[in-house]
Amino acid sequence: MMKPLLQVEGLVTEIGGARVVDDVSFHIAVGETYALLGESGSGKSMTALSLMRLLPEGGRLAAGSIVLGGTDVRALPERAMRDVRGGGMAMIFQEPMLALNPVVTVGRQIVEVLARHRGLAGRPARDAARALLDAVGVPDAERRLDSYPFELSGGLRQRAMIAMALAGEPKLLIADEPTTALDVTIQAQVLDVLRRLKAARQMGMLLITHDLGVVAGNADRVGVMYAGELVEEGVRDAFFASPQHPYSRMLFEALPRSGDGGRLTTIPGQVPPLDAVFTGCRFAPRCPYAQDRCRTESPGWQTLGGQRVRCHFAGSLPVAAARGAGAARAVKAAAPLLAVDDLKVHFPIRRGLIQRTVGHVRAVDGVSFAIAAGRTLALVGESGCGKTTVGKALLHLIEPSAGAVTLAGETITSANLGSLRRQAQMVFQDPFGSLNPRMRVADILLEGMDALGVGVPGERRAAVARLLAQVGLPDDAGSRYPHAFSGGQRQRIAIARALAVSPRLVICDEPTSALDVSVQAQILNLLRDLQDALGLAYLFITHNLAVVEYLAHEVAVMYLGRIVEHGSASDVLRAPRHPYTQALVSAVPRIEPGTGVGVIRLAGDQPSPLNPPTGCHFHPRCAHASAVCRETYPDKTELGDGHWARCHWVAAQTN
Repeated sequence: MMKPLLQVEGLVTEIGGARVVDDVSFHIAVGETYALLGESGSGKSMTALSLMRLLPEGGRLAAGSIVLGGTDVRALPERAMRDVRGGGMAMIFQEPMLALNPVVTVGRQIVEVLARHRGLAGRPARDAARALLDAVGVPDAERRLDSYPFELSGGLRQRAMIAMALAGEPKLLIADEPTTALDVTIQAQVLDVLRRLKAARQMGMLLITHDLGVVAGNADRVGVMYAGELVEEGVRDAFFASPQHPYSRMLFEALPRSGDGGRLTTIPGQVPPLDAVFTGCRFAPRCPYAQDRCRTESPGWQTLGGQRVRCHFAGSLPVAAARGAGAARAVKAAAPLLAVDDLKVHFPIRRGLIQRTVGHVRAVDGVSFAIAAGRTLALVGESGCGKTTVGKALLHLIEPSAGAVTLAGETITSANLGSLRRQAQMVFQDPFGSLNPRMRVADILLEGMDALGVGVPGERRAAVARLLAQVGLPDDAGSRYPHAFSGGQRQRIAIARALAVSPRLVICDEPTSALDVSVQAQILNLLRDLQDALGLAYLFITHNLAVVEYLAHEVAVMYLGRIVEHGSASDVLRAPRHPYTQALVSAVPRIEPGTGVGVIRLAGDQPSPLNPPTGCHFHPRCAHASAVCRETYPDKTELGDGHWARCHWVAAQTN
């Protein structure tokens, strides 16, 4: 075995007396990627911060050793740690907009690292900063050096942070959820950059994530963390072939799988708070195999086929049953509940003293679709393509510029918005931001019922209790405030609020984007159950194509304000025809061996809707673009069974 670059032994981190990292040991070799996997609250990020000695106030390293390249990091004085941070090891944080200084240009922030760790200044420092941005794939790097973080897209901000982390030429790179909020295409690009630079520089990497697909494509070894402890560790291929710990198995079972319409496995309960007093196995309260011994005796490590696992009954657990493909979701020809015809949302750009309109941002530029009762249409595409604007325009939260929206046979205008709000509701991406923190949950649900006159006034409290039970929340949830709930529970509250006025259409805007796979499974099961029980129609806005394949009946793919491909979920996701859809599908991380078809790399970034390209909007990034693509926007090419695409190349292949 190669000599470890990083050796962590018996690490214990305490915050206010609570052990947030408890007796954690692992190693990372030169050029190796070690993935730390687990739900939110399991201690992954706190482990990374412990390595960097960047603990929050009240935190301390209580025990254990951290040896980086032969140096005991725990024994170093703070002055020496300033050289280790950025030089010995560097960290890519989960949210680049919070980690980058918003009032300092990207170039200056990178130059600060170069000055500290490589002694560069002036023109050599700027040249080195530009070379770093080039290395991580930032287009027009010279100009971007003078940009502020808010002027960059999410993918470019993440790449700028990677460049800053690499500026000190670290031996170990810690990547904390580096792609969580990114589109699949940008995620693929960022992960490709990390793999390429790691190989070129022979760095070790600690990859922290809850995405099993990202782990499958990038890790050499995997450690699974739960409630501050490592519970399983092994080589990637062995781990994915046969996870041994019940927690690892349940994480796999919670994933939506291609072609599997069965009910997702959920993990009951949630990760215990790290200030809890533990006896026995920490996973026992949620484990379907737990016995009396598990509740009283903490399991030690045992080795099974090269994997280490902390479970009393590892090796004797029943073989995980294949998840049955549930009954296919019925496809019924029905009159549409919602019909959208040529919807446009153009935002005027005004300049000068009299605010004269000098142009328009064409956020939504002629979108048409229909959804029947009891069916789900997924609207997918990269950030900035106009998906969320479509959802808000349907509810007149943003006023449409043109087009017609018909709901239950009634054309929606500003005169009948009350009817619209009664029949259509929205579940927003960030439940914590959309729930009033000063209102109790019961009052949040009652607010819409009172405003729209839903139900009998004296019976509304009882209706709220039934709603909370329907979405799987405890009896006392109505008397508590939003901050008292986990992320998954807050999303359930948001769904209950939408259902409070008995709508027929629910617009779901990225409702699972920030959730762990276990909580995501709960929300997806809930949405399916509610649709089956109440006949709800869903417009499901997302960039998570694995979720789309599980939940949606039909898919519409948006690019730069327009739908470029539409059809049944199976047709669009398993046999995509538009080059953009093919790139999206190819970029989805997969855990099944042999399913990858190779990621299709898109050139550049999505153009601005302020000045879209002539002809087909996708042609600057398309490998199949020809002269006609640069001149004329393509018409629909019918592909059969309601499947169509707008693409000259597809039309030429079909004719």
